Amino acid sequence: MRMAVFGTGYLGATHAASMAELGHEVLGIDVDEAKIARLAKGEVPFFEPGLPEILRRHVDSGLLRFTTDYSEAAEFADLFFIGVGTPQRKGDFAADTTYVEAVVTELAPRLTRSAVIVGKSTVPVGTAQRLQEAADRLTPEGVRLEVVWNPEFLREGYAVKDTLEPDRVVVGVANPDAEPTFGRERLLEAYEPILSAGLTDEQREAGETATPLIITDLATAELVKVSANAFLATKISFINAVSEVCEAAGADVTVLADAIGMDKRIGRRFLGAGLGFGGGCLPKDIRAFMARAGELGADQALTFLREVDAINMRRREKMVQLAVDTMGGSLIGSSVAVLGAAFKPDSDDVRDSPALNIAGMLSLKGAQAVVFDPQALENSRRLYPTLGYADSALGACEGADLVIIATEWKEFVALDPREVAAVARGRIVLDGRNCLPRERWEDAGFEYRALGRGR
Repeated sequence: MRMAVFGTGYLGATHAASMAELGHEVLGIDVDEAKIARLAKGEVPFFEPGLPEILRRHVDSGLLRFTTDYSEAAEFADLFFIGVGTPQRKGDFAADTTYVEAVVTELAPRLTRSAVIVGKSTVPVGTAQRLQEAADRLTPEGVRLEVVWNPEFLREGYAVKDTLEPDRVVVGVANPDAEPTFGRERLLEAYEPILSAGLTDEQREAGETATPLIITDLATAELVKVSANAFLATKISFINAVSEVCEAAGADVTVLADAIGMDKRIGRRFLGAGLGFGGGCLPKDIRAFMARAGELGADQALTFLREVDAINMRRREKMVQLAVDTMGGSLIGSSVAVLGAAFKPDSDDVRDSPALNIAGMLSLKGAQAVVFDPQALENSRRLYPTLGYADSALGACEGADLVIIATEWKEFVALDPREVAAVARGRIVLDGRNCLPRERWEDAGFEYRALGRGR
């Protein structure tokens, strides 16, 4: 099939390359000429394991191309994916859908044949219906542009796998109970290699799918992603709220999390107490979810998410206060190694990163914060140019009075504390992610402190 993907950021570039991996001809479109130029040369402008290989392979094969020209896209494809950003609106909790709307506004008048818009961006419920109304107004006479919604469920660090081997495929259409429309059929045709992988002919004929397929209405499809993110954020903030109680009571939140995680109704994943969540999705999505619920008159339904957000932000302040306390009440003149800048490992994304936020707060309190991250240094320098940066973990620890683990990269977990002791000035480590082998650090002479755990 011939398809186009609007937006070549994290979501769009991954989706475009993955669709080419399935054998489709794909055109990526973006207004950022510099980004398009890099992608056209087979270069990924961000860190995502596995993506550079398939991007280069399909740029070289000719299945994947990039452009800034909407007219070229309109002529090339009849299946158009929207993967542009929906950032938090300035001065408001709501999502800014300007870029999503611009795709329809620019594309619809250029079409010469019927086509399908497939929304993948995370948007407030009701956006798809508004886009359909706009498409109906703007397309030339005799041309139909159908809007369907197909939310993404990508995890940074696993995005290629999550695209090619998803745990579910959700398709939202205007009327799921009616006969399949052109848009629904074209999208399922695009995903056919995923939906039929490993099935026998008999299973295919019986309508079985290798990946769970949910066909629903547009509003439900739009709500699936934000609801999933709100649940995950709530689970993270729950264990962090419990960790506050553990700190007050002298209990160990890591053992507690293991114990309650053995309950199959709860599960252990996302029960890692520490600095909380960040990135470009969870924080802005739960805020946009609250804002949209208020617009719909269901403002009371999601008020608990305000506390979820507050708990999350409070853990950053708690870590800074822990640093102050361990240094005798003041950080002025001290050197602090902050290991980690990305909001999570296997990513260079520093958007709303707890790690980088903490480094900034330490600096404001008079410490010399020296940051190291295996992938996110360039992005960090752009956002926090006044912080100190090192080229290695041990380089960041050189002369440090205090070491903070702020992102749980494997190389930080595997650090030899004796090597750290050989270069650091102090012997205090604050484990912001509860990921270090405590006994190993204590055996090397370090005072070990962590959120939600006793001394």
